[in-house]
Amino acid sequence: MHLCKPWQVSSILLACKPWLLRLLVTLVVVTIAVALFLDISIRKQFEGGSWSIPAHVFTRPLDLYVGQTITANDVLSELADLGYRDQTGAPDPGTFEYSRSVLTIHARRFQFWDQLRDAHRVRIGFSPGNNKVTSVSSEGESLGLFQLEGRLFGSVSPASHEDRELLTQEQVPKGLIDALIAIEDRNFYSHWGISPIGIARAAVANLVTGRVVQGGSTITQQLVKNYYLTSDRTISRKLVEIVMAVLLEFHYSKQQIMLAYINEIYLGQAGNRAIHGFGLGSQFLFGRQLQELNQAELATLAAIVKGPSAYNPLRHPARATERRNLVLQVMQHEGFITEVQSGQLQQLPLGTGGEQASLRRGYPDFLDMVRQQLRMGYQDAALSNAGLRVYTTLDPRIQNVVEQSISDRLTTIEKSRNMDAGTLEAAAIVLRTDSGEVVALAGGRNREFAGYNRALDAVRPVGSLLKPFVYLAALEQPEIYGLGTLIQDRAIVVSQRGSEDWIPENYNGEEHGLVPLIDGLKHSYNLATVNLGMEVGLDTFAGLLRRFKYQSSDPEPGPIYPSALLGALPMTVSDVADLYLTLANSGFKTPTKSVRSVLSDRGEPLGRYPLSIEQVAEPESIALIVYALQQVVTSGTARAIGDRFGGGWGFAGKTGTSDGYRDSWYAGFSGDYLMVIWVGRDDNKTTGLSGASGAAHIWADTFANILTRPLRSAALESIKPVLLDPKTGLRIAETCSTGVILPYIVGYEPAIQNSCTGSAEADRVGKQNEFKTQRSVGEWIKGLFN
Repeated sequence: MHLCKPWQVSSILLACKPWLLRLLVTLVVVTIAVALFLDISIRKQFEGGSWSIPAHVFTRPLDLYVGQTITANDVLSELADLGYRDQTGAPDPGTFEYSRSVLTIHARRFQFWDQLRDAHRVRIGFSPGNNKVTSVSSEGESLGLFQLEGRLFGSVSPASHEDRELLTQEQVPKGLIDALIAIEDRNFYSHWGISPIGIARAAVANLVTGRVVQGGSTITQQLVKNYYLTSDRTISRKLVEIVMAVLLEFHYSKQQIMLAYINEIYLGQAGNRAIHGFGLGSQFLFGRQLQELNQAELATLAAIVKGPSAYNPLRHPARATERRNLVLQVMQHEGFITEVQSGQLQQLPLGTGGEQASLRRGYPDFLDMVRQQLRMGYQDAALSNAGLRVYTTLDPRIQNVVEQSISDRLTTIEKSRNMDAGTLEAAAIVLRTDSGEVVALAGGRNREFAGYNRALDAVRPVGSLLKPFVYLAALEQPEIYGLGTLIQDRAIVVSQRGSEDWIPENYNGEEHGLVPLIDGLKHSYNLATVNLGMEVGLDTFAGLLRRFKYQSSDPEPGPIYPSALLGALPMTVSDVADLYLTLANSGFKTPTKSVRSVLSDRGEPLGRYPLSIEQVAEPESIALIVYALQQVVTSGTARAIGDRFGGGWGFAGKTGTSDGYRDSWYAGFSGDYLMVIWVGRDDNKTTGLSGASGAAHIWADTFANILTRPLRSAALESIKPVLLDPKTGLRIAETCSTGVILPYIVGYEPAIQNSCTGSAEADRVGKQNEFKTQRSVGEWIKGLFN
């Protein structure tokens, strides 16, 4: 019998158990291979800076300059939205002080599209009524313009929903690191990736409670799990985590590991955005940069690492406060703060802003338009991981007013008509008339839900909103048509090839006979519009719409049918805005835009979206149609707006109602803003609302709460006021008192008739009222051109 000597190890393995040697060798080889693979993966990803940083999107900056009409409260609201704190003397960036109509702002360092502005103080003086800027200065020197930075409100990331803002070592407050070490890993600086003591302590706690109450993971292990692995709770994943943590500690310093952890950790959800890293987490929860937080607020950030959903201070303030106070107590125990400091800090509020925090949110509907514009110039890869900075045209003050107006008015309508709550939907867009910049966009009444965007995607019949373009097509032929030209508001049968005859009707079923052209539009007569449109020609009408930017969503659009004259042409809210923007801009077509400029992650300009205009209509024809739209507001279908604002206040607009009262529309503009609003139901059932009883009210609610200028027509020497007999459409002498005053293009005035109304008595009355009539003509000129 062969005896194996205990000191003969190799002989034992070979002679006694040869298969054991092969197994051990295989295990060693596999272990080394796995370790090498993990080692290479760790270094490649860690050193490659492989975080995907989506394009970050900012609201417009708030411009402040001498003579600007803006209230102090509006500026204070903007500061609150940006997370600025009220502090005596405004000692630090991100603070302000307001006293005796003087606002001192310690502006933050901020990268604008054209310059990097350092932090500095600026003083804004307001008029005694606090509604106008009287001075703007910095360090005693007057400034022509001060810009309050835009707010980061979202990101554009087609490939991933992760969002973060990377911090450098210098940007991380020591108080945050102290809080993390105290509550997450008190042995961070002494262990080598794993903590056997921590694992044992967690095992005992879990065994005693019968459930998982502690993880025992070090900060290094948490980084590995978040950065490299999944959150699956399996033994194999845990073993890989341990190996990778040790390797990470072997290659990199504690400072590098801590910084990576600070930039990677998951801190919550904002819609479909996953908030990663304390840089973005600070802005998401507090509206301020990480360096501006006090120790209590830094402790709150450290507190929510354990459970970002459970300890979200915006949703669970009591629970978050309890957890924050625990962090502060542990920091005291570990010697990071004193007992007195811990007690004082525990008494502080969370600092997330309470109700104001609701303003620090994303605007998903507006972001949809931003994505559309960006994808025309940038590939998805650049948007998802290149860290672009996108500067938009969004005005959060106007956006909030639009959303609130929609919510309040729809609720009021539903209650007054005994509708179930949530029956009605709405969509709206607001643009600057001079630039085409979209300042607000609402895709529905639910302001938080990133879902179906009705402003961009819902295609609905627009009703009478197209009528102004029928009348404009006529007015572009001044030798035939003017505002006083008599047109037929009588029954008409329209033959259509391949389908039944079309017999339109007025809404009230009545006919009005011969009416002035302006009355057909002002009162939205269907029969007058169809008769005029058929005279002008469908091809002429269709050509005008194409000139004004309308493009059918159909890739192969067919011919426009006569019913299109009454709005049986489906469009989106943004389509309608394109058309009306050219009206509001004196016949100059400009692209609507939601993005002003784009910078790279290094601050290099990549794209600008400058103003681009093209004249597509003569200013004289536009002036006539805009005057008619002003009359719609003062004495036509939208006169409720005129009554509310006192004579219309210079507004112009048009109501729209589709067949069966399914769609309620209003498109209107002031001296600087155009708004298009739609109200209806997603199931396309009737609402019982006309344009005047639905959408127009939301438009009026919005304009009652934003600062805007009245609409004033440009003084055109080629247009003059003419006194007409409305029954004949002919010009009468200014001594007559029975006519109406309408603007006409010089050289195309109607022929003059011999008497005021065709009778001698009327002429005599006219002579007696000569002065009165002349005065009214003068007032008309003043009102039109001032």
